[in-house]
Amino acid sequence: MGACRRLLLFGLTAAIAGCGDKGPGTAPATAGRVPLPQLGIGTYKGFVGGLYAAGANVEPAAHAAAGQSRAQTIVPLDTSGALSTGGKIVLLSLGMSNTTQEFCSGSSTTTNCSSWSFMGQAAADPSVNHTTLAIVNGARGGQDAQAWDATTDANYDTVRLNRLGPLGLTERQVQIVWVKQADAGPQDSLPSAQSDAYQLESRLGNIARALRSHYPNLKIIFCYATTTLNPEPFAYESGFAVKWLMQAQIEQMSNGGTVTDARAGDLNYNSGAAWLAWGPYLWADGMTPRQGDGLVWQSTDFVQDGTHPSQSGQQKVGTMVLAFFKTSPFTKCWFVNGGTCP
Repeated sequence: MGACRRLLLFGLTAAIAGCGDKGPGTAPATAGRVPLPQLGIGTYKGFVGGLYAAGANVEPAAHAAAGQSRAQTIVPLDTSGALSTGGKIVLLSLGMSNTTQEFCSGSSTTTNCSSWSFMGQAAADPSVNHTTLAIVNGARGGQDAQAWDATTDANYDTVRLNRLGPLGLTERQVQIVWVKQADAGPQDSLPSAQSDAYQLESRLGNIARALRSHYPNLKIIFCYATTTLNPEPFAYESGFAVKWLMQAQIEQMSNGGTVTDARAGDLNYNSGAAWLAWGPYLWADGMTPRQGDGLVWQSTDFVQDGTHPSQSGQQKVGTMVLAFFKTSPFTKCWFVNGGTCP
């Protein structure tokens, strides 16, 4: 399966900087669930759909304005984190096996990514900023949300030493992180108070704060939640974890930044966390075409375990992520040559 001002997008990509969920957790058989953007004000087990509150699929105006202002601050930095025309803007991925396979490939972690992966497609696209933008795959197979949710987790040292270091990059140059994360082997579904969706919301909040600690110039995290090595409904319900995470930050900042959500914790984007928003929503109900773009997940999009993406599955995700980075008002000004953000 978000010092400069901070921006964190959870593309359930934060993201972040926007943070998205993949296809069904096992085989692409019809699950009878409705993608959150399509569900709108409808409900699932009593929970309202949409990517944001009240069934909405766009950021509230104040939240969007805060994100756009932070996107404008993304500029090349040298290895010490100082503004430099010869510096780099680092976009880093974080997650587990699905993340590394879709972002780069299953065999490479830094360079020579598969042509069909996100990094491979971006490298071949002349409209992408290849001058100051450095895209780095920090995701690792088998490393679920619990392996990234504390500042002391060893994975952050691995990224620093084995992913950034060999490319001559430092943690102070990381300004955007794409997070696609999950809990391995969930046990309880909604509406249980012990459901994995609630636990994942808490861990994603911890990850947001850990990222802010390691990357002091972090401005954007695109985060997308998904599940690995388990069946539905957990893949679908992880979308609610990200939705609630976004809403927790929006509500905290609307009340002055002091009152925090009990599960998500402190997400003040002016201090301990980063600005959060959705990236592309990637979940679809198997072979049932999604409204708007007709997205489906076929059995050929997965390898034999029914969870990890095949080449076609990796390409689908890579294509959607690339399209998002090229068109989002929070990314165009640093991802695309000559691009501007509102």
